[in-house]
Amino acid sequence: MMKKVVGIISIVLFAIVEFQSCAAGIGNAIQNSKEASGSAGLILGFAMLIAGILSLVSKQNKGIVITAIVFYVIGAIIGFANIGTFKDLMIWSVISLIFAVLLLLHLLKNKSMYSK
Repeated sequence: MMKKVVGIISIVLFAIVEFQSCAAGIGNAIQNSKEASGSAGLILGFAMLIAGILSLVSKQNKGIVITAIVFYVIGAIIGFANIGTFKDLMIWSVISLIFAVLLLLHLLKNKSMYSK
């Protein structure tokens, strides 16, 4: 159940992160700054979308859940590495890490379900 909730929230947050990242990217371009926070937000958003979809379709496949965790972590790392004037990127990165931890806890809690 938790995988489905995390997946659905990720897909919804994808739309919000992408919208804000596009706005931040346009702001970076207008200001002619050398920041990449808008682009990093786009990558983080797509990582959250992919991980969310994977967590929804994983059923009882441990490998797919681990792949979703990896996408959440990679997205968070990219987000943390590029925080600039786009401070919301830190929030989205933390949320991505929280989702990775929740899926990891789900795996550990349900070992018997995945031990085939």
